[in-house]
Amino acid sequence: MNILVVGLSHKTAPVEIREKIAFSPTAMGEPLQQMIALESVCEGIIVSTCNRVELYATSREPERAIAQLRRFLADFHGLEYDKLAEHLYDLRGEDAIRHVLRVSASLDSMIIGEPQILGQIKTAYGYASEFKTAGLILNRFMHKAFSVAKRVRTETAIASNAVSVSFAAVELARKIFDKLEDKTVMLIGAGEMCELAAKHFINNGIAEVLVTNRTFSRAEKLAAEFNGRAIAFENFRDQLHQADIVLSSTGAPGFVLDAKKLAEVIKLRRNKPMFIIDIAVPRDIEPKANKIDNIYLYDVDDLQGVVQANLKERRKEADKAEAIIDEEIIQFYRWLSTLEVKPTIVALRLKFEDLRQTEVQKTLSNLSADDKTAKSIDALTRAIVNKILHQPTSILKDAQNRDDGNTYIDAVRTLFDLPTPAADASDAAENVEQED
Repeated sequence: MNILVVGLSHKTAPVEIREKIAFSPTAMGEPLQQMIALESVCEGIIVSTCNRVELYATSREPERAIAQLRRFLADFHGLEYDKLAEHLYDLRGEDAIRHVLRVSASLDSMIIGEPQILGQIKTAYGYASEFKTAGLILNRFMHKAFSVAKRVRTETAIASNAVSVSFAAVELARKIFDKLEDKTVMLIGAGEMCELAAKHFINNGIAEVLVTNRTFSRAEKLAAEFNGRAIAFENFRDQLHQADIVLSSTGAPGFVLDAKKLAEVIKLRRNKPMFIIDIAVPRDIEPKANKIDNIYLYDVDDLQGVVQANLKERRKEADKAEAIIDEEIIQFYRWLSTLEVKPTIVALRLKFEDLRQTEVQKTLSNLSADDKTAKSIDALTRAIVNKILHQPTSILKDAQNRDDGNTYIDAVRTLFDLPTPAADASDAAENVEQED
């Protein structure tokens, strides 16, 4: 059985293409059922996020299945196949397994180490379970993907360093203050970056949020969102000493705060540290303020430097994660091989037994042999078949513990033109697998 991946991602398709083939999370039943209704597809899962749409499938006819899955993506969304095809990739076997494990471990994400993708894959698997489109192999495979992602997060520091400007601000604040639970943050301006950073601070236990903006109604609205307090823009400088952390992004043409004013503020604070994040371009805070004792001023470039350094650290950890995935692929392949080996042995022996019985009957019909002679011929031919099949059977059994085991299995099926073995064919082995 082959594991397959067909899809596209942020690496191969722009957002205007990705949005056209996105699947609605509230209506996954129909596409999943259509997917496994394809003649060559046995099991199926659909992963659909803002950065990727991927089909995970199993099939005994990988080439045919890939062609059908690619066409399914276009047809289901009413798109012209040729225009979509240039953005699609398809993977099979070890490449497909590696890809899914890397995606689950967030090694293929736009931001390495981001945690959202694992939850999204779990959700996709949940839909496949609900609509019964994931069978024995994909069930086991998905649980393997989840355990690998957990190992990566437990055994590496891939998610330890902030890689967004807004979260880098929180990380720096923790280094300055140790804890944030008793701290107050002031937002000067109500832009998207300030809002996002404020959300990160709130999630990390900040005590109070103050919001000021030239448009007071906007300040009130944002303050209400954070259960904070709005301050009139013309008065915020008089209350600045209350803030331990300041995020500023006003879009003003000149400095909103100069070094002189901040020197006064730090005196009012009795030299308690003050962390200021100037996200504005042009800058809101006079750079000379950074020379004032106990004022820690960071602008966008400073934060980007932190982000880039953290990304570099994540990439180092990604190498450790890749080693974990290599190890897990070997283990999964061994399990997968056990599913294939016994049915293949059974199919091989059934074929030889059928040939043996046919030829024995032909021979006996042309002879006037008594029962003793007939039994001797039957025993002789059975022994010959067992002798012939002993070596290939031993090699196939050993193959399930080898990394290249599927190569032997596929070769035997091809050489002897074996039919697709049934999932429960191993039960028949007792009747034909009588080796000396």
